[in-house]
Amino acid sequence: MNKTVLAAIIVVIAMLGFTYVAVGMAGGMGGEGDWVNKLAVLGAVVLVIVTSFVNWDGIGEYKNELPFGWAVIFLGLTIWAIWYFLAGYPVNAYSQIGEYNEAVAAHDAKFEAEHANMDEETLKEMGGSIFIVQCAPCHGLQADGIDGKAANLNARLEEKTIKDVINKGSNNQLLGMEMPMPDRNGLMNANTGALVTDAEIDAVAKYVAGGMKGTEGADVFAGTCAACHGADGKGVDMVGPSIAEFNPTLVANVLKHGKKGAIGAMPAFNNLTEAQVKALGAYVTSLSK
Repeated sequence: MNKTVLAAIIVVIAMLGFTYVAVGMAGGMGGEGDWVNKLAVLGAVVLVIVTSFVNWDGIGEYKNELPFGWAVIFLGLTIWAIWYFLAGYPVNAYSQIGEYNEAVAAHDAKFEAEHANMDEETLKEMGGSIFIVQCAPCHGLQADGIDGKAANLNARLEEKTIKDVINKGSNNQLLGMEMPMPDRNGLMNANTGALVTDAEIDAVAKYVAGGMKGTEGADVFAGTCAACHGADGKGVDMVGPSIAEFNPTLVANVLKHGKKGAIGAMPAFNNLTEAQVKALGAYVTSLSK
């Protein structure tokens, strides 16, 4: 096989791999109706193949000497590009985008200063307004999850969510750091000295979802869950998050890191200011009380 052809094949495979990774990092190929990403990837594939294999009018690598004028132009453009990015625009020149970013940063700083010491009622009021804009499209105006489309925020956890976490484990950084919960193969019931069973998972899921009331499932919780989540389920610092109720810190960590669970994936919301996150935390916490 010709070395040039072999090199082209290698380049095609590498470029397709890079394209796949880039699309994945950018959020995937999207749904079936997301033709924009699909067409972009198809265009990249065609471009790589055409560039690697099509011989334009006999011009090919290793076949013709590069014209001297082309070399001079290429070198000149390279020098100009280095100057442009290091000393020219946009570093030292006016930029509408830069001006806009500066204005937004100044406004955010002013907003943070004005709302640094809000009382609880003001926080909840602001949080309700932010919720309508940022959260209600998925969770609903009543925060009920719109018939299972998203999490019901009027209760801390539902049975299906608890079962999914127990069976699959969790690594949603609800404590603000990497503290993964093992799946069922790593959960031991201290009362029996054995791994949790399906019946025990059903019982403890009903117990936690029911507000930790009654006796059914209480022994399983005490022997399996309390060590990390506390006897009252309100969490243990640096060990496990609260599973009994929402709290502002928990809400802030979900907004910062996003969350995956039985229903699907929630993206991170990094466009909110600290005051807005605090307000949302106060509002969501108040929903389940």
